[in-house]
Amino acid sequence: MKTRHVFSTPDLEAAQSAMDAARTAGVLDDDLLLIARSDIELDEIPNERKEADTDMMAAALRGAGFGGAAGLLAGLVAVVVTPIGLTLAGAAAATAAGAMVGCWASALVGSSLPDPIRRKFDAEIQAGRILVVVDGSKELLTQVEPAILATGATLLPFEAASAFA
Repeated sequence: MKTRHVFSTPDLEAAQSAMDAARTAGVLDDDLLLIARSDIELDEIPNERKEADTDMMAAALRGAGFGGAAGLLAGLVAVVVTPIGLTLAGAAAATAAGAMVGCWASALVGSSLPDPIRRKFDAEIQAGRILVVVDGSKELLTQVEPAILATGATLLPFEAASAFA
């Protein structure tokens, strides 16, 4: 499972140095993202480096899980209640329907929320600092942190499982 750490840098040049240090220490290019104020992102950061602006994907995944669980519970209750006459295949269909509805509803809500890093470090972002997001195993991040800190980046208090580990 990958973990996500966030580092703050004063400008794009420092962010590039931090990313170069991370790459040299073994972080894959796909595991490096940048977050900045919208005017900086539009003008200076390439699209492949941008972090999603919303919490939509994580919310959709959570919704699919909770919706599937609710659908399974409803399907099993329907199987137990004899007058309804639902089969186990019907319970499976209820599980799938619950997962789809949960995913859809949660994605809609998640699309209106900023991602967790943007919510937590809004003051840093608004001050014009660029955040470097690094995904990796705990062991890799422990090895990489000193190299990134040596570039002048500051480790921010954030550690979370990556949405797509």
